[in-house]
Amino acid sequence: MLIKPRSLTIPVLTILLAGASASLVLLFAQSSQLHIGSGQREILLQTTQSWNGKPYTSYPQGQPQLTTIRLTIPPYTALPWHTHPFPNSVYVLSGTLRLHDRASGKTLLLHAGQATGESVDDEHRGESGSEPTVLIITYAGIAGTPTSIPAKGEQKEY
Repeated sequence: MLIKPRSLTIPVLTILLAGASASLVLLFAQSSQLHIGSGQREILLQTTQSWNGKPYTSYPQGQPQLTTIRLTIPPYTALPWHTHPFPNSVYVLSGTLRLHDRASGKTLLLHAGQATGESVDDEHRGESGSEPTVLIITYAGIAGTPTSIPAKGEQKEY
């Protein structure tokens, strides 16, 4: 038995249109439930100086470029000594981070949920604790410039 294409098309088309109509009604119903409202802001970090006390003096010249990375450091790991050419902030998502300033010997211990401004042009490194440390780092840099520069004789931070 042959089925005529026209006789199959009308019922299929009717079903498709009914389904589309139901979807639109549901979409409009959900949209009407939205309301305009403000979010709750919690400042995690607002600073004019890095964690080691050195003031931020200016931003570099050039095309601004924001870069945010997620960096995971294995347990009991010290990152290589390095510098950053522009301001950045680090937020500890999980684990702990101990920052070390090479010249002054200063240290700072950060726990999950804490943030700090990292140093600019000062050699430093971070160390994880007994569990992996996960960081969110945001750099306020310029296009074409690396976010981390290894100290002489050191490997890359990431």
